[in-house]
Amino acid sequence: MTGQVRTVDGRVAGRRGQATRQKLLDCLGEMLSSSPYRDVKVIDVARKAGTSPATFYQYFPDVEGAVLEIAERIAVEGAGLNSLVEERSWAGKGGWQTSQDLVDGFLDFWRRNDAILRVIDLGAAEGDKRFYKIRMKVLNSVTHALTDAVSELQSKGKVDKDLNPAAIAGSLVVMLAAVASHQKGFQTWGVKQAELKPNLATLVHLGVTGRKPTK
Repeated sequence: MTGQVRTVDGRVAGRRGQATRQKLLDCLGEMLSSSPYRDVKVIDVARKAGTSPATFYQYFPDVEGAVLEIAERIAVEGAGLNSLVEERSWAGKGGWQTSQDLVDGFLDFWRRNDAILRVIDLGAAEGDKRFYKIRMKVLNSVTHALTDAVSELQSKGKVDKDLNPAAIAGSLVVMLAAVASHQKGFQTWGVKQAELKPNLATLVHLGVTGRKPTK
């Protein structure tokens, strides 16, 4: 049977065990929103979940192991961001709509998962290959979809043939990720969320098509 939840020692967890395990993950996710990753301890997670450290260790080897599980789930959700690009039009007003939808979806995904994405970025920056792979899973789906979009426009003669589609797509996705992780910071510069989105969408449209959007 696939999809079984197991304890650290390999036993299949029952319904109550699965519920306890999920509650531990939920509590850990909440704590990451208000506490630095390095400061979160097993005893604190267990206490918040209304259980004991011993119970925590039945399901996870340590806090980092539990964080990695949450991160893997976020990566699966992030992989779905490609739907904001694939089989979408980049012509005329349709291209402007696609750009807006991509920006809206990307910023919303980052805002909802900000705490764990910060941990993923930290781990990746420190050279942890596990976190690096998860970060790439999050970004790759959109990068590949945008690469295909630029390549298709090139094949139709609508984008300079000397440009590298993967380089353009990768640069746009890194820009989106950087802006998404700094959304609150824009407010200190006097940039409102409502103003940020259309300006970012314009940059995305310019990057993909080489043209100003038709609004």
